[in-house]
Amino acid sequence: MKKIFSLPLTVILICGLTWACKKDGTPPTLPPAASMSIDFSNFVAGKKSETVNYSSGAVENTNWTVAATVAGVWNSILIVNLAIPVASFQKAINTTPTSLSKSTWQWKYSVDIVGATYTARLTGQTASNNIKWQMYISKEGVNGYSEFLWYEGTTALDGNSGTWTINTSQADQTPMLQIDWSKSGTAIDSIKYTYIKTGQAFNGSYIQYGLNSNALNAFYTVYFWEPNKVKFTTVNIEWSTSAHNGHIKAPDYFLDSNWYCWDGNGNDVTCPSK
Repeated sequence: MKKIFSLPLTVILICGLTWACKKDGTPPTLPPAASMSIDFSNFVAGKKSETVNYSSGAVENTNWTVAATVAGVWNSILIVNLAIPVASFQKAINTTPTSLSKSTWQWKYSVDIVGATYTARLTGQTASNNIKWQMYISKEGVNGYSEFLWYEGTTALDGNSGTWTINTSQADQTPMLQIDWSKSGTAIDSIKYTYIKTGQAFNGSYIQYGLNSNALNAFYTVYFWEPNKVKFTTVNIEWSTSAHNGHIKAPDYFLDSNWYCWDGNGNDVTCPSK
């Protein structure tokens, strides 16, 4: 006499024995691309609205220039050291991940940066209290190199904050930069870069960028080793992202603790009384 199994029971047995019906779950949400970048656009002449002319020379623009110089030090550091990490991470956002396990996913793809081809492999692992990220990079062709861990980080389970640690390079795999970021809604409202490479005079220097609801709604708090003064110095910069006016407080440069202001064209103006 033949035994007849019902279809639902058969499916259950197949799934249980072969894992063919295993649910992989949902991949973790990637941190925003902006978690790796600070907005320097207000302090790069010629890169902003054409209505703003920082090179007109009609009025002295010392205050904006000092702010731009301080911001430019950090902008140069980040351009040189983060070009490949930032570009590789941005492409992950448009890449479909694959499941490595119930809690771990992988994004793997190639990306062309400044005429060279790199292979990026990003993994995201969900834990009980955060999501851990690791980005491995290899390079093809001339001066190519095998895969190494370039940066890693974590995000909170709600996706509203996180950190990155960037290693120096393939040739020097020691930690160089730490990034701490947070966001409100879809926008990054605070991001801080700290230089953490030991044995360097610049170690401990940082720049923090943030947004708020004030008239001057953006700010930098900068603390860094100033080689010309052979000391650490602090600079505070605040500006409007829409009107482009702002002010700077830099006691080691202006020799007092006053604010020094510029208008929407970057020209020096007297700060309004408070």
